[in-house]
Amino acid sequence: MNFGREWKDLKKFEKLSDFDRSIVFYAENKASMNHFKTLIDELTQKMNLKICYVTSVSDDPIFKSENKNIFSFYVGSGIIRTKFFLTLNAKILLMDMPDLNNFHIKKSKTCSVHYIYIFHSMFSIHSYLRKNAIDHYDTIFCVGPHHINEILESEKIYNLKQKNLVKYGFGRLDSLLQQKQNYSKIDNELIIISPSYGENNLLEISGIELIEILLKSNFKVLLRPHMKILKDSEKLIQKIKNLFEDNPNFFFETGIIPFEKLNNSSCMISDWSGISLEYAFVFKRPVIFIDVPKKILNPDYDDISFKPIETSIRTKIGHVVDPKNISQIPSIIENFSADKQELTDTINTISSEIVYNIGNSAEIGAKHIQNILNNIKSNT
Repeated sequence: MNFGREWKDLKKFEKLSDFDRSIVFYAENKASMNHFKTLIDELTQKMNLKICYVTSVSDDPIFKSENKNIFSFYVGSGIIRTKFFLTLNAKILLMDMPDLNNFHIKKSKTCSVHYIYIFHSMFSIHSYLRKNAIDHYDTIFCVGPHHINEILESEKIYNLKQKNLVKYGFGRLDSLLQQKQNYSKIDNELIIISPSYGENNLLEISGIELIEILLKSNFKVLLRPHMKILKDSEKLIQKIKNLFEDNPNFFFETGIIPFEKLNNSSCMISDWSGISLEYAFVFKRPVIFIDVPKKILNPDYDDISFKPIETSIRTKIGHVVDPKNISQIPSIIENFSADKQELTDTINTISSEIVYNIGNSAEIGAKHIQNILNNIKSNT
């Protein structure tokens, strides 16, 4: 049934005029919209441009959008998606999916498409992406100076083609900051645990003990495992549910953490999850980092001389705790309140140093997209 829908949507997409197919967004999952939303709003609502939104999610919320400047299509994750990429006829394709042209997702064989990469994390490129993960993109919407420095150095070291590096920012951060304006209540007892994936993630190493310690210390706990943990560690997840689901102070979340939960919390506990920086920069609250081994997707990451940004700022926006010392966490949380203003000032300074155009990334990005379109038109 889905195959028929995918094929039908692909044909509908291909029948659009060249003008309506000028700007295309591709979403691998629902989380992609977190990074696209402000930019799409800027393009379609403020600039009145038409865009195509192609998704691999059958129930993507985009299909319920009433925005007349958005054409939405479902291509699944199989052969129809492969054909979509290989035969793409568009001016610009924007994605937050790395590894373009490295595996099964290839650049178009029929049209000279301009490919734009939007980061789905503020982390450094050489530490959380595979080697060559963004090398086949034409333009990179960079979060901050660290991305530009890392990309320029990698281009020099590996003798790569120069890419167009845009001082963009982080759309997800801007969206959260916009939402934050409508919230004020804080529950000082709620702690959010948000682990990353990998065999050494905090949930695998000390998750159950950590939850027990927090609940016994009269904290409320919201656990949001990474989607890959939900798939790869089913026995552990079930054990956690069996142990704690009857406790009224324990909350288990499998989707995106509701904004009111993020806002109504006093701190986050993580390991190497990208949400840790989002949380700190939006809510000006500390993150406790359980110091488990970092997952390495790029074995040559140390070819780049820059220390990964997520490593260099950990102690500045929170507290790093050895897994053997998690019993100290309740007292660490209690002590955060004494340094609240100093921590807030530090977080504000750091975020402004490592993120471009806070609150204004969409306008910057949309102008660059318009300029790219104009250059393409002038050269054809």
